[in-house]
Order: sequence, then structure tokens, then C-alpha cells
Amino acid sequence: MNILKATKRSTNSTGQINKLRSEGFIPAVLYGGKKDNLKISLKKLQLQDLIKTETFTSKVFDLDIDGSSEKVLPRDVAYDPVSDEPIHIDFIRIIKGSIFTLEIPVKFINSEKSPGLKKGGVLNIVRRKVELKCTIENIPNEIVVDLENTEINTSLKISSVKLPENVVPTITDRDFVIATVVAPTILVEPEKTEEAAAEGEVTAEGTAEGGAEATGTAEEGKDKAAKTSDDKAKVASGDKGKSDKTPDDKAKAAQGDKGKAAGKDTKKK
Repeated sequence: MNILKATKRSTNSTGQINKLRSEGFIPAVLYGGKKDNLKISLKKLQLQDLIKTETFTSKVFDLDIDGSSEKVLPRDVAYDPVSDEPIHIDFIRIIKGSIFTLEIPVKFINSEKSPGLKKGGVLNIVRRKVELKCTIENIPNEIVVDLENTEINTSLKISSVKLPENVVPTITDRDFVIATVVAPTILVEPEKTEEAAAEGEVTAEGTAEGGAEATGTAEEGKDKAAKTSDDKAKVASGDKGKSDKTPDDKAKAAQGDKGKAAGKDTKKK
């Protein structure tokens, strides 16, 4: 039986509540029914494992408050934003015949009997919890989904789940999906066909031939460039030789012309 022990508290100020927490207690409030709200506190040690379970807020507990027992349901847990430790809990009293809206965790069974999963399929969980309307006497601990005989591309809907009497989903306008068995998402490179491989070889050969031709053309270009440079050098040398001889030739020609002119003057005399 799920029994929690609690004590009444009279703490009101922030300082008193922080002191209570430092002493290892969690402040809480019990409300609901015709009774007044009641401030209580519980030892953190007895709750630290229960709070971590998925069924904590959908499970009925017998709350022993200083020797007086009441059936309660945890409705909300507040956590410290830094340490993520529980710092406050709300409990609601259970009244016979009451109907609650609760989120019930989903449990999958017989995965080893699923042909789709055996073939490498993957279970894609759409809803880890399902919101249900339940009478307090029929609150299920979990929603069981059977994976036996499920193939790839199978959709597991709420209609395939057997729910307790007087328990219905809050979504009533459609048969919603809880999970699917899908094919694995593995990328496989396509194999090269013989034709594609042959084309690859031809391309490689063409590239090699093209490279050889390009190399030969480059070598021929280098030879032509070198030959052109030599020719230009020779022409330049010839021009330079002509240029060097020109002053002497001009001097000799000038002297010859001068001698001829002098000879003509002598004859005239």
C-alpha cells in the first residue's frame, strides 16, 4: 500500500519555509472536498525516489497526517530552477465517485515478438503519456500497448488499447496514434553498374590522354618561345653591330667627301 507520512505545519514566512527545507522537509498543501485546506510537510527522504517515477502524479496515496489517514492524489510538484530539487507539493483529497483528468504513462510490451522490429524496424513513440478521464476507483497505473505481431508501417492507436471501465481518453474526436513501427533510416550508396564503371574508365583514359597532349603542347610552346628569344637576340646583336659601325663609316665618308672637295678647288686654281 502506498503510504506517506506527513505532519501539520504552521510556517507562513519565506524564512520559516526555507528553514523547513534546510531541515530536510518539503512543504505541501492538502485541499479539496468540504474540508479546509491544510498545510503539511513531508520528509524529503521518503519522497525523493517516488517523485522521480512517471506514475507519481497519477497514483493514489494514503496520507497519514499525525495519525489521521486520508486518501490523496498528488496534483503538482514545484522544483527549484537551479538545483531541480522538489520544493513544494499539492495534494487533492479523494472523494468517492470523483472523476479526474490524469496523464497516464504508456508501457510497451512484447517488443521481442514484433516481426517488424526483428527486421530492423524502429518503434517511433508519438505519446509517452495519454490524458484520460478516470473515476477515482479505476485509475490505471499505466496504459499497456502490445507490440506482438506488429509489422513495419504499423500504427498503434488508442482504439487498440484496452482501458478499464469508466476510463476514457480526453481526445474523443479521433482515433489518435500512440506509436508506429517504422523502417530504419539507413542511407545506402547505390552500387555502380558495369556501364557506369566503363564510362568512368573511358573518362579517366580521356583525361590522361588530354593531360599528355597538354604536356606536349606546353613543351612545344616552350621550344618556340626559346627559339623566338634566340632569334630576337641575334637580330638585336646584328642591329647593335650595325649601329656600332655607323659612326666610323660616317666619319670616313665625311673625310672622303672633304678630300674630293679640296681636289676640285685645286684643279680650278
